[in-house]
Amino acid sequence: MLVYLLKRLAAAIPILFGVILVTFLLFHVAGGDPVLVMLGKNARPQEAEQLRQRLHADRPLFFGRTCKTECYTPLDFAAAPGAASLDASAKLDAGTLILPPGGRIVLKQNFPPDPARRTALRLKLRGEVRGNLPELDFHSVDRPAVLTASLPETPAELVLTAGPDGARIWWVRAETWQDNPLDSQFLATLREVADIRRGPNGHWRPVFFDFGNSFATGEPVSRLILDGLPPSMFLMGSVFLIETLLGVALALAAAWRRESWADHLIMIVSVAGMSISYLVYIILGQFVLGYWLNLFPVWGWESPRNLVLPVLVGVIGGLGGGVRYYRTAFLNELYREHVRTALAKGCGPVRILAMHVLPNALVPVITRISVILPFLFTGSLLLESFFGIPGLGYAGIQALANGDLPVLKALVVAGAVLFILCNLAADLLSAWADPRLRLK
Repeated sequence: MLVYLLKRLAAAIPILFGVILVTFLLFHVAGGDPVLVMLGKNARPQEAEQLRQRLHADRPLFFGRTCKTECYTPLDFAAAPGAASLDASAKLDAGTLILPPGGRIVLKQNFPPDPARRTALRLKLRGEVRGNLPELDFHSVDRPAVLTASLPETPAELVLTAGPDGARIWWVRAETWQDNPLDSQFLATLREVADIRRGPNGHWRPVFFDFGNSFATGEPVSRLILDGLPPSMFLMGSVFLIETLLGVALALAAAWRRESWADHLIMIVSVAGMSISYLVYIILGQFVLGYWLNLFPVWGWESPRNLVLPVLVGVIGGLGGGVRYYRTAFLNELYREHVRTALAKGCGPVRILAMHVLPNALVPVITRISVILPFLFTGSLLLESFFGIPGLGYAGIQALANGDLPVLKALVVAGAVLFILCNLAADLLSAWADPRLRLK
């Protein structure tokens, strides 16, 4: 058993690594620059620089010697000229800037760069340009090339003048050098999950799942997660327990009375319940039971009565799929020889279902529970948002609305860890329920 646990925990490491990698690509590549998402495109350059350093978004994605900086506004002529001063004779063509002979670009400084870090100017160029510093002489005639020059000083303006044959420029940006090329955004993301840091007493200690502070509230992300965990556990734990017990009971009744009117009624109601959107149950529950009949409160977290309506909605919304799945598993057991033998000996339905059918069908039941349990906690977004319950789902919605990247990353990683642990627990429980299964 111990060897099996160690093997599964070791196998969980690459799975967690893959989840972190996909999450990183979604947030930092597909989602664009997180700083611009949070501050907007009209943010002041110095504010963007400070936030980018807090997010470690000034570093390369995976590997590189240079980091982003806003000391000079970067120019991407595929989008817009930006904050550069251009000659009247310059023109944009197919995402590039065409400078005639003697044409100029002037980049104005937004703020003084960090004197402790070396600053460089980088551009994609075809042709020849000369700068107001000797280091800013670039030349690439045959084909477009990405060129870099280190700046010994950072003047208030950087002036680039085209040579006698003109020049074509794709983009221009200032960057800072870093000594360690592996010091990247992805490495910073991995270090938020697991790291070794020096504590206040000077000793090194391991640190796990430290995602920093929330940008919206300034609180540590770990505290937000711990504060939101009890409401989510009470809500979704109640939904899970009631839904499982009721689903198993209805599935046993339908399987025992198969092909009868009761079986058909249960199946029709289950399929109809699965076909209706979760939002419909929420809106109808709030309107009918909350506003019209005034039986339950529809917002807040003041008393146990606040849980009744969202738990009822959650159970009704997820009951149909469970009943259909469990009924299929129980029918497979009802047709086995030992059940027919028990029936021939005169055993009653309660004894047959409780002693012969349910224990032998526990493996598929446990498998389904292990799959739906993680999604119950991560799927509480709608219930907590519509009923004002301050759980993890509500925190996720607020973080998404505020662009709170640390909280979103913490919730994604927490969901992945919960899924891995539930699958491990399902394997152990399946081996306990069916001794014929061997853990290897």
